[in-house]
Amino acid sequence: MQKRRNFIKNTTLLGAIAAIGSPIKSFGILHQNLEDETIIGHGDYKYKVDKGWAKLSVSYNPLLNCHEMVQDSQGRLIMIGDHTNNNILIFDKSGKLLDSWGHAFPGGHGLSIGKDQGEDFLLITDCGWFQNKTGGYEKQAGQVVKTDLEGRLQFALGHPKTIGIYREDEPFMPTETAVAPNGDIYVADGYGSDYIIQYDSKGQYIRHFGGHNNENKEHNLSNAHGVAIDLRNPAKPTLICTSRNENCFKIFTLDGKFIERIDLPGMHVCRPVLHNQNIYAGVCWSKDEEGKTNWGDSGFVTILDQNNKVISNPGGQAPKYTGGKLQATTNLKNPVFAHGHDVCIDEDDSIYVCQWNARHTAPVKLTRV
Repeated sequence: MQKRRNFIKNTTLLGAIAAIGSPIKSFGILHQNLEDETIIGHGDYKYKVDKGWAKLSVSYNPLLNCHEMVQDSQGRLIMIGDHTNNNILIFDKSGKLLDSWGHAFPGGHGLSIGKDQGEDFLLITDCGWFQNKTGGYEKQAGQVVKTDLEGRLQFALGHPKTIGIYREDEPFMPTETAVAPNGDIYVADGYGSDYIIQYDSKGQYIRHFGGHNNENKEHNLSNAHGVAIDLRNPAKPTLICTSRNENCFKIFTLDGKFIERIDLPGMHVCRPVLHNQNIYAGVCWSKDEEGKTNWGDSGFVTILDQNNKVISNPGGQAPKYTGGKLQATTNLKNPVFAHGHDVCIDEDDSIYVCQWNARHTAPVKLTRV
């Protein structure tokens, strides 16, 4: 209760300071650029930037990386990060922190939401990479668990070696999951062996595909960072898989047969997020003007239309097609984002951008204008 009272006290103080327009650097509050009028994006998809959307006390809710975010049936925004003081942070749409929990995921990376008998559940992915006390990174085997919205464990998926589908020399460091309409779970082993592993709703293994050594090279994945179910054509659902090192998405049937690829030159994209008829994604890195990957602060957001054509790059250069092919895209010279890692889109078409390696900053809200 004392913690809750202190939080209320701090957020009240925050409101008082915001009323006089002062920048907030003290009192342990993470809230900045309150009156940012920056507009980014292209065509019909332009957005006002709000870097001070999340109202957090860094004393009580420290951040390392803000990895992913989903919206639940109550309209709450649920974020996963890799700080074990609070792996899960739950916000309302105004940025007010409603709840926090989770201490067991030092590599907290992927977050998906589904329904089981009418109730929301979460799939939490710990990729196995974690930051130690000295600031360096270590790795261990990853894990995927199913919980309710309060963090109560429902089941955990076993390591692929335990069911005989991985060799001893194949690492398992999953990055993402997706839930099909029938409840099947797809796990993307994006930092491990690059397979997509399909389970039923109870966690029983069905099949796996992708990896590195297929006869048809298009079936291969390289940094299978994300996976999503595409229901834009309800009669023909498909699976969109990220192959980040190849700067593309690859489309598969739900039973793992390759269909086509969407090339995104210069974009190291993270997971695809479907909203209405569009695909949205965070871009973690992009190429510089000389065509070389800029491993610094070169991220942005990309938006594709129903025909899988890029129509806007908030925080990046305008998309350009020549002869029907997308040209390599870079971020702005004065970047809005460091490394776009995930996006969540609400019913107002606002985008919440989670970032990796962004100096411990909270998600950024983009309000459509």
